[in-house]
Amino acid sequence: MAENFAELPQSASVRLIDFEEARVVPGIVPNSFILIVSGTQPYLNMKVSLSPLVYIKQPEYWGIEVVGSLPGIGLPATAPYTVSLPLDGILGTKGIEVIGANNRKTFDVP
Repeated sequence: MAENFAELPQSASVRLIDFEEARVVPGIVPNSFILIVSGTQPYLNMKVSLSPLVYIKQPEYWGIEVVGSLPGIGLPATAPYTVSLPLDGILGTKGIEVIGANNRKTFDVP
């Protein structure tokens, strides 16, 4: 039996975290793009990743969340992070929106 993804329980081990800079750069292959996001993670051992939202149909701006996960106890020291994500197959009709804990940034991508 298939379940509705949006109705499944939310995870307690991951959280949206803030980012300080986000940019879209051209990829090596023509008409390909890469999202690069950087900031300061609140825990030294946190794993930061970019997680595209799930849609039934292509939105104007595809949401991509900046998420941090901890493997147990967090080591209370900040550290810089930089993560990237190829945008192949996750572009909205106009572009993308990067979603952090307290900020959002929209990019028009051709």
